[in-house]
Amino acid sequence: MKLLTRVTSTVAFSLLAAVATLQADEVTVKQGDLELRADLTLAEGKTAKDGVIMLLHGTLAHNKMEIMQSLSDLLQEKGYNTLNVNLSYALDKRPSEMLDCTIEHKHKHEDAVAELDTWMNWLKTQGASKVAVLGHSRGGNQVAWYASEKDSELLEKVIAVAPATADADKSSKEYEERYKKPLADMMTEATKLAGDGKGADMMALPGFVYCENAKAAADSVVSYYKDDERKNTPSLLPKIKKPMLIVMGSADEVVADLPAKLESVKQDNLTVETVDGADHFFMDLYADELADKVATFVDWK
Repeated sequence: MKLLTRVTSTVAFSLLAAVATLQADEVTVKQGDLELRADLTLAEGKTAKDGVIMLLHGTLAHNKMEIMQSLSDLLQEKGYNTLNVNLSYALDKRPSEMLDCTIEHKHKHEDAVAELDTWMNWLKTQGASKVAVLGHSRGGNQVAWYASEKDSELLEKVIAVAPATADADKSSKEYEERYKKPLADMMTEATKLAGDGKGADMMALPGFVYCENAKAAADSVVSYYKDDERKNTPSLLPKIKKPMLIVMGSADEVVADLPAKLESVKQDNLTVETVDGADHFFMDLYADELADKVATFVDWK
């Protein structure tokens, strides 16, 4: 029988090693004033010393959404440990649920890079010998960003599942179509506030990311909407030196331009796989095929 227990960053690694079938539930770590949350799942007979696959969810989502929970469960069955990260979005102890659109949004896209680094350091204290990072959608871009700028001696492999692409002109057009206001007007105001040292000032917006009639800090608006090639995952790949896997779904309409953008990327350390018939979220049996491809690529057995 697997034992479910609650552990925090203060629990000694020896406790994890002592019980071969331990399956830890929630773990926490401090980052400044925030307490970050994640789920650590240990495969039967394994400890962190056997390596951990760190999983990161997509936009305004959480670590218990179906694709992330399915991946964790399937990888555990294949003998892999996982750390399923729940981004804070600048909220202390953020719960595992879709982000409430009515909050004052103070988070930034690149906050995920710092949080991944915090978790990587935490895994080191737990005795992890090696780590693979896997991100889905926007999370795929964020793990690629992390690997390109904050490489770690623990980091062995990088996996991006349906990673985000970026196109400034397309984003502007989509924003205006959805929210009936020009993105340029919002960005002009936000950029001025940020430049004047008022980046924390809240702006009332017709829309912010997926949220209608939202309130967001000027710095947050600039972060999510400025034209930055690092938000386009294929642009990051030449900067990553570790082995990489990108998995796409053939029926994915969210990042439909990803296959074309990857055609010009030629790297010996990059493997690109497609799951035929899968959409952006790799539901049901497509999750099994995705997990198979991830496990084959990680290959720690």
